[in-house]
Amino acid sequence: MSQNSFEEAAQPFISHLIELRNRLLKVVLCVLVVFLGLSVYANQLYSLMAGPLLKHMPKNSTMIAIDVASPFLTPFKLALVAAVFICVPFILYQFWAFVAPGLYRREKRMLFPLLIASTGLFYLGVAFAYFVVFPLVFGFLTAAAPEGVAVMTDISKYLDFALTMFFAFGVCFEVPIFTIVLVWTGLVTPASLAEARPYVIVGAFVIGMVLTPPDAISQTMLAVPMWMLFEAGLLFSRLFFHNKSSDDQYPSETDPETGLDSIGHDDD
Repeated sequence: MSQNSFEEAAQPFISHLIELRNRLLKVVLCVLVVFLGLSVYANQLYSLMAGPLLKHMPKNSTMIAIDVASPFLTPFKLALVAAVFICVPFILYQFWAFVAPGLYRREKRMLFPLLIASTGLFYLGVAFAYFVVFPLVFGFLTAAAPEGVAVMTDISKYLDFALTMFFAFGVCFEVPIFTIVLVWTGLVTPASLAEARPYVIVGAFVIGMVLTPPDAISQTMLAVPMWMLFEAGLLFSRLFFHNKSSDDQYPSETDPETGLDSIGHDDD
């Protein structure tokens, strides 16, 4: 390969790296700006996060800070995580803008709705954990404390617990997306997924047992929604599989010589 050919081949790669760097810088700047705005209200934000636990703690009982720097660092850690959480739509938009030029029209029609749906489902999972699971779990755990044991949770450990629960429920609520993607890629069919339903149900309870505290309430509150979301994903994947089969009757969207689709538009 000549020097000129090598330089011509390297230019697109370098331009992609520059674009990736610019988009990553935008993401970091967005998170930083939101974090600076939230840091002013870091303590209030932590109080809001601790609300479900504080409501169920015994009278005259409070949370404690074991480490010396915990009262200062823990609320700022929460503010940083919340900033990333708030910026998720912007982060996904930057990802979409980076990969979209290299996708075919059918892939663009599929990927963008999946990004939107996955974001909404993740937020829904976090909201479900905070508003539904936390009150039940903390009510059970505080009431189960033996007599003479004061319930006084460390603020750092509580934050780690809450973030773990948020992440677990947020990811597990992505089950419909995973199901649709598996069908889209051709790795499985809706029929094979339906046959695997008993294993999915058992797997949901195993995941609930691993990701949640060792109580039956939180495990069930995670496993049952996962099962229901799997059924929803299976339903949508059947609709997608039917539409995909219909599209396959027209084997080529793009002419390999002209790069044009069936109605004469550039596929890019």
